[in-house]
Amino acid sequence: MGEFSSTIISIASGIRKRAATEQGGLLDGQDPTAFNTADPLRIWIVQLGVIILTTQLLALLFRKIRQPKVIAEVIGGIILGPTAFGRIPGFKNHIFPLDSQPYLSLVANIGLCLFLFLVGLEIDAAVIRRNARLSVTVALAGMALPFGFGAALSVPLYHQFIDPSVKFTNFMLFTGVAYSITAFPVLCRILTELKLLDTTVGIVVLSAGVGNDIVGWTLLALSVALVNAGSGLEALWILLTCVGWTLLLLFPVKYSLRWLARRTGSVANGPTMFFMTVTILILFGSAFMTDIIGVHAIFGAFLAGIIVPREGNLTIALTEKLEDMVSIIFLPLYFTLSGLSTDLGLLNNGITWAYVVAICSLAYSGKFGGCTIAARFAGFSWREASTIGSLMSCKGLVELIVLNVGLSAGILSQRVFSMFVLEAVLLTFMTTPAVLLLYPPEKRRKEGQFRSRIDDHDREQHYATAALEVSVHGCVRQDRAPAWDDGTCAAHAASSARIGGSGLGDWELETAERK
Repeated sequence: MGEFSSTIISIASGIRKRAATEQGGLLDGQDPTAFNTADPLRIWIVQLGVIILTTQLLALLFRKIRQPKVIAEVIGGIILGPTAFGRIPGFKNHIFPLDSQPYLSLVANIGLCLFLFLVGLEIDAAVIRRNARLSVTVALAGMALPFGFGAALSVPLYHQFIDPSVKFTNFMLFTGVAYSITAFPVLCRILTELKLLDTTVGIVVLSAGVGNDIVGWTLLALSVALVNAGSGLEALWILLTCVGWTLLLLFPVKYSLRWLARRTGSVANGPTMFFMTVTILILFGSAFMTDIIGVHAIFGAFLAGIIVPREGNLTIALTEKLEDMVSIIFLPLYFTLSGLSTDLGLLNNGITWAYVVAICSLAYSGKFGGCTIAARFAGFSWREASTIGSLMSCKGLVELIVLNVGLSAGILSQRVFSMFVLEAVLLTFMTTPAVLLLYPPEKRRKEGQFRSRIDDHDREQHYATAALEVSVHGCVRQDRAPAWDDGTCAAHAASSARIGGSGLGDWELETAERK
């Protein structure tokens, strides 16, 4: 049974009816941080307060150097863990006692499911289709080369640090996935803060990040299935069952949810209470199914986000309802749990630090090199191509999720887990300074200034197609780019610049400039 389901069962079996004599609490001289399975709320509130206060203070500091909040959350977790505060006598036993961690883990994993649901909401297949020629090249190169580097490095890492009882194939897959994945949610926020969403670089990185995320989660699902399976045949059954559940969600459930959204008026007026209730039930029902199938609860939550209708800004309204609670409470809890499992004190000899340097160097060079060369081949300048490479090197919370899955599955040792957490933090920290250095505002090109490498004949064909698609109102069809001389279409153009909005095709950009 999956980790999420097992945690719920273990907690439920330990809960007893609360005795009335405990109501005195502090006035009876009781320690408010003393853990009691009959009343876990007290210690949970203490833990929540310590975590939120620590991460928010760090976020204020890191915001001044334009770092994403995930950096503060991860470093806050490391500080509260055995690396720093955990060495203070009595701190761990009073604030994070071992018996209380399943409760903390349950809430954190509920938040993680909600977060993956929000990630699914942000993914729009139309973005990939409209920018496929450029983004697919970048996405594939940005996964193939790092995966190869990770698989190569996994050989010495396995023999040096991993227990022989762990299958090398499983460890190699986890290492390759951790190297090849890109933190799409963090990437969106960095692009927004650096005002890159309306540039060609931003659109291509956004599109490539979507594709990278989908392939990465699929590879992770494969890895988890292989770990949970006792044999190759069992792994095949797990994957086939997961594919069947995915198809059930993508077709009958998706169409039913679209019908419900229109029937309840959620598309026109925002999500109703009934629609929200059904959506949340689908979210956790899907998470439960993928967990008991043998993959992981997060994949079910991710799929639930993908099937929500994209009509009438419904996904934006759902995100606004959930995002603040998830980012303020749930995600800091999850990353603090990562920090409690991260002990940088284990990196205590020269050979370990040599591997840390190798992990960081290969992870960055694989992502940066693969994406830069692919972008240069697609027609970008070296400055733009290197910026794309730097942005795609952002790891952030997605790699941490992969690492936690590997740690809970017994694939990664605590030492190797700590090495990879340090790599994820370092690469994410480098992203913003590297982009500002490589691609300052005065060197940026907007979408309409990009010229693709197509010959004159193809260009004339594109113009002819564009002319045919212009309607009698002077506006290009709504699933295409807008004509800029019409007020209504200009508004549509502005909305397409948001995350998940439509990118502009090359011929459409040329048409816009000519007008």
